[in-house]
Amino acid sequence: MGLAAWLKNRFIKPSNSQTVESTLPGEVVATSSEKGARPTPENQIKYLYQRMWVDSDRRNTVLDIREMDRKDGRVKKVHTRMARTAVKGGLELENTDKNKNITQQWKDFEKRLHLNRQEKLESDARGLVMEGNLALQWALNPLGQVCACIRMPTETLNARVSKNGVFEDNATAYEQYDLSTGLVETRFALWQLSVGRINPDNYDDWGSWGRPYLDATRTVWKQLMMTEEDLVIRRKTRAPQKNVHILETASQDFVDAYKEKIEADLSDMQTDFVISGKGDVKALRGDANLDQIADVAYLLDTFFAGGPAPKGLFGYVGDLNRDILEDLKRDYFDEIDGIQDILANVYEQGFRLQLLVNGIDPDQHNIWLKFKERKTDTANQRADYALKLRALGASDDTVLRAAGINPEVEEKLIKKQKNQFNPYPDPNNIGQRNQNVKITPNNAPKGESATSVSNG
Repeated sequence: MGLAAWLKNRFIKPSNSQTVESTLPGEVVATSSEKGARPTPENQIKYLYQRMWVDSDRRNTVLDIREMDRKDGRVKKVHTRMARTAVKGGLELENTDKNKNITQQWKDFEKRLHLNRQEKLESDARGLVMEGNLALQWALNPLGQVCACIRMPTETLNARVSKNGVFEDNATAYEQYDLSTGLVETRFALWQLSVGRINPDNYDDWGSWGRPYLDATRTVWKQLMMTEEDLVIRRKTRAPQKNVHILETASQDFVDAYKEKIEADLSDMQTDFVISGKGDVKALRGDANLDQIADVAYLLDTFFAGGPAPKGLFGYVGDLNRDILEDLKRDYFDEIDGIQDILANVYEQGFRLQLLVNGIDPDQHNIWLKFKERKTDTANQRADYALKLRALGASDDTVLRAAGINPEVEEKLIKKQKNQFNPYPDPNNIGQRNQNVKITPNNAPKGESATSVSNG
């Protein structure tokens, strides 16, 4: 039994008709009708080898990605921009029940774990993008509080699963190897380590890890780097103009003396040559085809085709049409929204653990974590959507959430504003809204607001 289920049994007393089950991802219900094996036959054999050593293929992949990030500014820009875009705005707790205790628990949890700091969120997001997995260790202090979430290097971790792809023992779900000794350094219970995965081969197979975003582009990247290096060498050796000195019937001593004089003159940038005897100097032009770099452009396009965004977002604009760039940009924002969902889910597991420690059953409350700024829609589009919901008669909470505003925070600010600027409000006019909302059919991605609001 995992800590979550134990805490529920310890603090939450279920009724006779209530079934207590752990909600930790990967924890299997004790009684079910499941049959068959979740992993593929190849993965079943791999899991047997992983009982003795880390997954060498996954570790080599992570090491390659890190090397790419250190050597190539384009790769570094991809990772940095994805991480920074995903966490911009920070985390937000959706608490539709408006439970003040849970709201205060989240504020303390966020501050204690530094989840209100941009650099912490960006570091976790960058690790998720580069490694394809985000493993956060939840540390408890003597007061029973989750005091830290520590990002662990996933290339040294193994999931201790059976050939069926499920954890054999929730008390030792993951293990970390010391590569210098080849021994298991430590083991983690299922509640201690929350793992988020990008595109695992099978979500239900908990031995299947995620893959970095640039995993499939490693071969193309190596070819691109080799071709660019060859291009520089070609320019250095074939671009300068060369001179051929033809000395007929000259002795070897004369040739050696002439060569020494010419090389000394070239160091002084001299261009006049004097030959005593029969001879000639002919100029050989440099390579006139150095502008032909179609092979480099092809590899560059192939590299970015496997990335999360078009190359136009990373400085390679060229002749790319702006309208096409906008469409590709929306695809990129879809990828960012996916990253946000994975990150928020991992943080939510830690917050649910904190609630359980404090004797609160999170399954009994409508709460979830999300990032404040979703990238799929622009600010104008969110405002349009919110006002259209207002016109349809939706609740204030729904309208504010659609606009990207936290209803709980906004409600407090509205009350504070009324008390500050109007100490004697009209009780018959509090909370009344007299807006006339007009909706026009055009909501262009780059256009102005398609909804007009006027006070009537």
